[in-house]
This record gives sequence, C-alpha cells and structure tokens, in this order.
Amino acid sequence: MILEKYIKNLQQDGKITTVSKSISRNLEIAGVLKTLEPTPVLFEDVKESQFSVAGNLFCNKTQVADYFGIVPEEIIPTLTKGIENRSKPKETDNAPCQEVVEENVDLDKLPILIHNEVDGGPYITSGVVVAADSEFGQNLDFHRAMQISKDRMVTRVVKGRDFHKFLERNGEVDVAFCIGNTPEVLIAAATSVETGVNELEIANALRPIKVTKAKAVDLMIPSDSEFILEGRVVLEETHAEGPFIDLTETIDIIREEPIFEVKKITHRKTAIWQGLLPGRSEHKILMGMPREPTVFKKVKDRGINVLDVYITPGGASWLHVAVKIQKKNEDDGLKTLEAAFAGHTSAKHIWVYDEDIDIYSDEEREWALATRFQADENLLIKDREAGSSLDPSAEPMTKLTTKMGFDCTKPLETMGKSFSKARFPEVDLNKYLGD
Repeated sequence: MILEKYIKNLQQDGKITTVSKSISRNLEIAGVLKTLEPTPVLFEDVKESQFSVAGNLFCNKTQVADYFGIVPEEIIPTLTKGIENRSKPKETDNAPCQEVVEENVDLDKLPILIHNEVDGGPYITSGVVVAADSEFGQNLDFHRAMQISKDRMVTRVVKGRDFHKFLERNGEVDVAFCIGNTPEVLIAAATSVETGVNELEIANALRPIKVTKAKAVDLMIPSDSEFILEGRVVLEETHAEGPFIDLTETIDIIREEPIFEVKKITHRKTAIWQGLLPGRSEHKILMGMPREPTVFKKVKDRGINVLDVYITPGGASWLHVAVKIQKKNEDDGLKTLEAAFAGHTSAKHIWVYDEDIDIYSDEEREWALATRFQADENLLIKDREAGSSLDPSAEPMTKLTTKMGFDCTKPLETMGKSFSKARFPEVDLNKYLGD
C-alpha cells in the first residue's frame, strides 16, 4: 500500500494528529513526535522542504495489527506464514516511486531529520535498503544513514550481517534506500532469515506488493515507496558516523563507516517523508517484533505448546523476551528458555510464563516472578557468551555477556499450595449504578 493512502485512512478515522503550522526538521519535528507518542502525526509545512513528514505510524502491535486487519495475537502466525510461504511480487514499469526523477541530486531538499542535539547530522532512520550479491541475490535490511553533503551520506554497517558480507565479497555494492513504506515492507526488512532469501518475497506474502527496476542501479525495488535514493556503498571509502541514539536509548559512539554515494533520487509527486524516532517505540516495535516468530518456532520445535512471544519494550525491544506456554511437563520451562535463547541470540534475559499470565502486562509478569519463581530451582544462567552489540554493558568488541532465563511457571504438582489469582465476580455496573 502507498503510505500516503494509509495516512488518509488514519485521517478519516480520526487516528492521526495533523500539524499545519510551520515546523523545522531540526529537532522540532522529533520533539513533537516524542511528546505525542504513540499517536501518529502528519507535519504538513516543513520549513526546510517542500515535502510533508509523517511519524509515529507503527508504534505498537495494535497499530500494526490494525493495518493488516487482524488482532495483535494473530501477528506471530501472520508473520510466520509470510516467512514460510514467500511469493514473488509482480513487476511494473509504472511505479509510483518513480513519478518524479530528480535531474540533480540534492539531499538538502529532503526533510532528513535531526532528532537530537547529540546527532552527528541529519539522519535517515526509516530507510529500507535493497542490495544485491551475484551469488545470493537481493537482500532487504535497515541501515541508518547520516548526511554529509548534497550527494553523500555515511551509513552504519553492522559486521556479520548480509550487507556487510556483500561489501566484503565485492568491495562495493549498489544500493537503494527506500523511504516511506508500510508494514509489509518494513517488517520483511527486519526479519531474520538465511542469506539468499529475498525479503521482498516475504513482504509480498504478508500483503501483495509490486516491484520495479531502479533507474541508476540494477535492483528491483518496492514500487509504492515514497522516496528512493539510489547509489553505491564502497567498503574502503569511509567517514566518521555518529553520534546517534541507539535502540537502547543510549548514545552510540562515533565510528568510521562506509560512504553512500547518492546517484539518483526518485519519488512520488506528493511524497511524504517517513520519520522514525531512534530509540523510541516505533524503532523498537519494528526491530523486536519481527524476531518473535523465530523464537516462537524454536520453542515449538522443541515440542512445547507455545502460545505467544513478546520482545518487551522495557528491554529495548531487543534484550528481553517473555514467552507464554501451556505447560505439560515439569521441564517445559527450562526447555523453553534454551530454545528461546537459540531463537534470539541477542537476548540477555528471558522469562517463561503460564497461559494465565498476560505477558503484555508488566504487573502480571512481575506478579508471576514474585509468586512462582525460586532462584535456586528456576534460574538458568548462561555464562559468558556472545550477546548483542547494542548492550552497553556487554564486553566491548567481543559482545560477551552473562545471560539469564527465569522459569516463572507454576509446578504441575502444587503440594496443596495455590498459585492462581483469586477471581472476583464480574457484574454489569449499570444494573446497580444506572438510573
């Protein structure tokens, strides 16, 4: 779906705040987004650009589920189905993202946001990056990029990921930064699948999309994106990148990173720039939620009746995982923890709960920890192994960290004790308080 159409749907339903007063891309838009989070916002008059900006569009599971016309509990089955039943998108020569082909590259015309006073420069934060390799084909991923001139940016490339592998193999890689996308493309880009899988096929399975040939590079790109920045990234051409706000809401360090040379910019005639606040709820939901199906599958493959998985916002939507199961054997909790760590190797702490616990409630999760957990029996400690580079407390360079798993399930043999909350009668208050 074209993002502008989705925004118009939100306007019709009264689910988006429109800011019509003139506002700057320099800190002001980010400040309003932060204040109104998780309410979607459309900025119609950006001082430095002719283009509008939208943000806070997909800050929680409910907003994502509403887009797909499902309930939040159906997200994991929906994503799992998309990953397992990939399908090739249709190709088109009449792509909305190429309605306008800019003759001269000038990044200053775009409303690239400065989000925080610590930012090293204006940053693209919602860029879905298409890249390709002669052996493995196309890959979709997220990469932030900091503007350093009218036609160059510097992009953060995490070692070990597919894009970095492509760069190491080839020295340089043609890329297309696609800005302004709806959840089928955003979520597909954030999934963790084996090298060689074209994530655009996952996007098409989630909701049918079309692709088109890029203008300046040999790549197939989502045809409904609002903006496309085409060019190349060269491994050995580097520039200082950062500081920037990371997923953990901490300030990432300055590094020498590869330069992205922008060769061509195309966009829709009425294109809307997609802003995404770094380290805030939309960033977190798009990072963490696509990993939940992987954890779900790993636990299910161990023979556990897994009911739900939640990578929690309090753990930066990356380091903490809550898993709900239907326990049938006393060791199901331990097996679940082991499988969940295998499903998300960046996780630092994982909790497993019974089916009567609402894993989306901080209070209920804490209650289960308080009443159903004993550290000498239910604590799993995984000593000094690689965790996440996003964890500032992990050992520098090696990412080594100590991980813990908490089995917060009640024992099958309760020995006469009660592990369930007492339930009070539910009544219709109108019967007693109405006129």
